Amino acid sequence: MDPTVRTHTTRRLPTALVLVTALFAAGCAGRADGGPEPAATESSATPHGYVEGAREAAEEQSRLLLGDPGTGASRVLDLVTGKVHETAAVPGAAGLSTDGRFGFFHTDRGTHVVDGGSWMVDHGDHVHYYRAAIRDVGDLPAGRGAEVRSDATVTAVTDRDGRTTLYDRTALEQGKVGPARTLGDGHAGAVVPYGEHLVALTGDDDSAKLTVYDREGAPVASPDATCERPRGDAVTRRGVVLGCADGALLVRAEDGGFTAERIPYGRGVPEEERATAFRHRAGSDTLTAPAGERAVWVLDVTDRAWTRVRTGPVVAANTAGEGAPLLVLETDGALHGYDIATGRHTARTKPLLTAAGKAAAGPGAGAPVVEVDRSRAYVNDRAGTRVYEIDYNDDLRVARSFDLDIAPGLMAETGR
Repeated sequence: MDPTVRTHTTRRLPTALVLVTALFAAGCAGRADGGPEPAATESSATPHGYVEGAREAAEEQSRLLLGDPGTGASRVLDLVTGKVHETAAVPGAAGLSTDGRFGFFHTDRGTHVVDGGSWMVDHGDHVHYYRAAIRDVGDLPAGRGAEVRSDATVTAVTDRDGRTTLYDRTALEQGKVGPARTLGDGHAGAVVPYGEHLVALTGDDDSAKLTVYDREGAPVASPDATCERPRGDAVTRRGVVLGCADGALLVRAEDGGFTAERIPYGRGVPEEERATAFRHRAGSDTLTAPAGERAVWVLDVTDRAWTRVRTGPVVAANTAGEGAPLLVLETDGALHGYDIATGRHTARTKPLLTAAGKAAAGPGAGAPVVEVDRSRAYVNDRAGTRVYEIDYNDDLRVARSFDLDIAPGLMAETGR
């Protein structure tokens, strides 16, 4: 099935990024590809970065996982080809998360896993981008409210009661749900794979202590750090960020050990204005989170600094990181741009959400989100049954819109 693509323009990355990525692909990929993406140079030897069953590309192979909370229908929109792929229906899906490749549709009965077929591997000094077949993988016995976090080898699923189960992620890559093992219970918030270990907060919702486990589930480090009323987490190049009542806790792997550093707000923050749900571009060290109804928190992990940007009434927010605008979808249905350093309002789109979409833009299943990659942002309009692609480097120009045959109340991006 193909969507109707309006205001079509070619999706481009910044010139410098394309050149650098192409050099990396030519210098370390060494594999000839077919399909729409640029081809690498063929080699008789197994090339560095080779992944069986996947094709390597010189730029991001972004795809959007989409779900209709009303009907359970799900789709994958390939942003390179513009094609829509139908995947298995997930009745009762009330949430969708991703680890950059797999989509996790959360229902009361379990979590359905879809392989989005696009991902990246970050080697620090260069990045590999891959595309492969889109497929349904299976179901995890973790219901609504489960937190799923992954790295290259393990997927950790933490349920509402704090019980964490570990799955072999390489089995998911082979299209199946492999055997599981239990890490334990008593975890407050998600258990986060990081640095070939597992970062966890153990305790209750009021106060939890930081514990680091090895992959076998044995505690190997307990930095002297606690987190009051923990909510929210994110993995950045600088470490794992955990949301706490007084700000954030930054957990880093250093010299074979682990450290924890507080990043306080610097002033008293009411509970309703805390940062509790972080959004950011994969690979970025700049996080966003609503700060009450009319502001957004921006956390610069590199500088260990919080900035509170006053906005209009917030529906969703995100940013591509350093030098990019803060993107805020507001209740007027438009996407707004703000300069993070000054708080100045810099741009806005036309209303993207229909009247019905604006009325249903509150929290809960089907609330719109803003997804961001290296060159574009995406906004889902459930009531209008479409997704908008925004060039945030060009005064929030609407580059494309995709008309769909489902109401995309759930959306997540893979390939980053």
